[in-house]
Amino acid sequence: MKQRRAQVTLVSPYCPIPDAMIQPFNFLFAPQSTQTLPHDAYFENLRSTEYGRLDETGQVYLDYTGGGLHSATQVIQQMGRLLTGVHGNPHSVNPTSAKSTKEVELARAKVLEFFNASDDYVCIFTSNASAALKIVGECYPFSDDGTFLLTADNHNSVNGIREYCAGQGGTFHYAPIKQNLTLDAGHLKQMLCSLEGRNKLFAFPAQSNVSGVRHKLKWVRRAQRQGWDVLLDAAAFVPTSPLSLSKVQPQFVSVSFYKIFGYPTGIGALLVRKDALDKLNKPWYAGGNITLSSVGAADRFFHSDHQRFEDGTVNYLDVPAVGQGLDFISVIGMERLKERVDALAGMLYQKLSQMRHNNGAPLVRILGPDDRRLCGGTVAFNVLDKDGGVIPIQTVEDEAASKGVSLRTGCFCNPGVDEANHSISNDTLKAYFEEKTHGDYFDFMTFSQQTRGAVRVSVGVATNRTDIEALLDLLSAFQGAK
Repeated sequence: MKQRRAQVTLVSPYCPIPDAMIQPFNFLFAPQSTQTLPHDAYFENLRSTEYGRLDETGQVYLDYTGGGLHSATQVIQQMGRLLTGVHGNPHSVNPTSAKSTKEVELARAKVLEFFNASDDYVCIFTSNASAALKIVGECYPFSDDGTFLLTADNHNSVNGIREYCAGQGGTFHYAPIKQNLTLDAGHLKQMLCSLEGRNKLFAFPAQSNVSGVRHKLKWVRRAQRQGWDVLLDAAAFVPTSPLSLSKVQPQFVSVSFYKIFGYPTGIGALLVRKDALDKLNKPWYAGGNITLSSVGAADRFFHSDHQRFEDGTVNYLDVPAVGQGLDFISVIGMERLKERVDALAGMLYQKLSQMRHNNGAPLVRILGPDDRRLCGGTVAFNVLDKDGGVIPIQTVEDEAASKGVSLRTGCFCNPGVDEANHSISNDTLKAYFEEKTHGDYFDFMTFSQQTRGAVRVSVGVATNRTDIEALLDLLSAFQGAK
């Protein structure tokens, strides 16, 4: 049987849809009958040309916070680069090594340009955002009167830094979040002012990976005025929101590129302000970290720049594809993408909040604030039965899978939000860890007799109305459920 060959039209670096065809942003407060999504024509064309495989395979993808989708242009550009070039390990000056070095450094420059970092930052390529955070954890001088402050809304890759802090004799503290999953501003301000230490590190996410809440970036400067170094976890924020490091200047910023544009996976970055670089004390070294190493003298000299933290050989075949991905997103425009995603998430929130059982009871309970202007493209919720009980998240995920809808369930590696969402007390949590030598998510539910987890839906560059309608259709299957 002859296979049909897919027809691919390249959109990037060209934009065939003129701005005159783009609908004005007039959604959130418009009557339902006249609601429009911004840039409908542009993004529908983008979906059909760059992400046509979604419709060709009947997939409804609503997990952009979990991972972005690559475009056809990115794949073809990368394929062309690999098929026409010869690339060698960059730790040399031979022609193939020089080519790889040039392409990696070009990608590094594009990362700094994309975030308006100018000459104030260095870009350290890592295997993912977690590896970027690990650099801060293992290298920050917690042993010298260190204090670590983090918000209860944080990914486990940030929570894990507390292990480095405690292991070096430092202290760590959590700033609480409110029931609507926003930061408790008064409490946080008090902690920033009162906690002491020679080396103080404050960590928070620019956007929650669960609720989509965009925490105010003003906390960066507020903390710095109180003597704190700031670690900004931007992994969930930068896929759909512009971040200018010329305006907001945390000492450390972690990002993950596949969350922005899908390909390549396995590459992240730690952006470090140059005046904070020497504060990171690397406890070991590998190939590529040092300018000179000796066996006889048992000593070494580190590189003074980003190379000090890039262990071994960087992924020199895929790092250049980061630059291609950033070029593709830049053609779309971060402001335009943000406007589109915010409108889609607003539509989704409104329609979910209107869903009811036959007895009038709400079908879903949405996590986070009612004012969705505080949130990005992520909506997390629990599906309820007609008596108000939580329908198991596994049941919802199974129903979604049966209808070709990709969403995510669980606590999303963010226990602080999950514990707040289900009002799980500290006493219950402590009792569990004191009684058990090992455990897991499901065992805890048995122990505590409490529900955990949520359903997370996130929209992105290729999402359209049809995707949202497919989600609403699968949720309607739970109307009337007991």
